[in-house]
Amino acid sequence: MHKPLQNIPHIMAGMVQDVPFFRSPNFGPRPKQEISLLVIHNISLPPKVFGDYFIERFFLNSLPTKEHPFFAKIASLAVSAHFCIRRTGEVRQFVSCLDRAWHAGVSLYHGRDKCNDFAIGIELEGADEIPFTEEQYQSLARLTVALQRSYPDLGSNITGHSDIAPGRKTDPGIAFNWDYYLALVAQYGGVVVGGDHYKLID
Repeated sequence: MHKPLQNIPHIMAGMVQDVPFFRSPNFGPRPKQEISLLVIHNISLPPKVFGDYFIERFFLNSLPTKEHPFFAKIASLAVSAHFCIRRTGEVRQFVSCLDRAWHAGVSLYHGRDKCNDFAIGIELEGADEIPFTEEQYQSLARLTVALQRSYPDLGSNITGHSDIAPGRKTDPGIAFNWDYYLALVAQYGGVVVGGDHYKLID
């Protein structure tokens, strides 16, 4: 049985309604205005430390380099994702879905390179080997369905960063439960058949 439709966020002109928006300067136009892929990542700053606001500051190019030695190594990077889902399940948006966020880097999906051109990037606050929270799975599933409904070309094209950049990236990692996530997407009325990580679930 599908979960209540009122739990699905509403997207208008590339923006998820009732979600905090932190405008990252790290974005550009989509060459063809195509949205046909969802890429799932994880991030934590410092690594494996949760609950602060360093992810937001990283995407806003204002990471305080004196707060942690790791920050000095990455502060010069211009990076963003469309969304980040905190451990609490709170969703934050940084780039309009209609624009090109800078999350995938050198990447290849089913023979197509430059995945940023046609992908939506969602970061989960976490680390490869640390289990994600129930709140994160619920928010991610609802957001996925909202994106599928707003951008039909996305369909079941859902993948991990490690799948489009193998050998270079490992996220969302071994702790990410693809079966559970895709089962939730199906329960919320989303499209999962044919996705890279889809398995039939009894």
